[in-house]
Amino acid sequence: MNRKVILAVVLLAAATALTGCRAAEVVEGEHDPRIFGATYMTRNNPYFDVLHEAIENVVEGNGDIVISRNPCQDQEKQNEQILEMLDEGIKVLFLNPVDWETVEPALKACQEKGVIVINMDTVVKNREYVASIVETDNYAAGVQCAEDMMKRLDKARIVVLDNPTQTSISNRVQGFIDTVEASAESENYKVVARKCGQGEFEDSADAMATILNRGVECEVVLGGNDPSALGALATLQQYHKDNDVLIYGIDGAPDFKSMLNLGLVTGTSGQDPHQIGEVAAQTAYDCLAGKAVEKYISIAPYMITQENLDDYEISGWGR
Repeated sequence: MNRKVILAVVLLAAATALTGCRAAEVVEGEHDPRIFGATYMTRNNPYFDVLHEAIENVVEGNGDIVISRNPCQDQEKQNEQILEMLDEGIKVLFLNPVDWETVEPALKACQEKGVIVINMDTVVKNREYVASIVETDNYAAGVQCAEDMMKRLDKARIVVLDNPTQTSISNRVQGFIDTVEASAESENYKVVARKCGQGEFEDSADAMATILNRGVECEVVLGGNDPSALGALATLQQYHKDNDVLIYGIDGAPDFKSMLNLGLVTGTSGQDPHQIGEVAAQTAYDCLAGKAVEKYISIAPYMITQENLDDYEISGWGR
């Protein structure tokens, strides 16, 4: 059975960074609509749809316009699309880069045009080009997954599905590994395979298949995000190896929480794209108004497991 069909069948069976931070108020008086640009590494992940909707609500509420582009995980394409948006006259760019380093030519172009860049979720390498960074504390998200795993297992062989060009995932993985290595029982936990899943369901499913075909056995899978973890789940189900494997994701996505409700995955460190989007948009308006803004805004993650799932809405995002 097709991996996505497997996951779909299972799903059918299931039947603000700043506390009190609110969206920017509508600007008093009429003004010519300003154009804001937004680009996300992919729109395959519903997380980015929710993030964009939050930004769009604030921007349109201020009488302005937001245009967006989907580079489909292609940094060269994203750079080209950013240049196109600059030609369309954007005043602000909300940026989630495909590659934290090779996005730099587009950042330089924004600087030359005097365009404000708000960097979200995945931090760019050269921060001098961005006005502010808004993201979940990704390192802490990895720490939370590691701590939960070590409470459940005294020893484990671990598979990691990462994405080296995406700093959010890299930082999550690093937080996980650092926490395990710093524990008194660190010798009991071993990463037996680490492979790039691109942060995508299909790529992660393929990566997990490659690992299993090499004869690797594991008790734990850490996905760099929820789609990665769900891709691993689909492959483990295909190979009939999903029993007794702890599966961790990071996002707190509705699909993952549905799997959690069925007992098919173990936990996810949640983040709130609504809050990130609202804070990013508010920060952009503060920049336009000439106000001082925080260079780095970090939003705390929260661990979701079967034990506390009732505290969260399965079909929604955030707390």
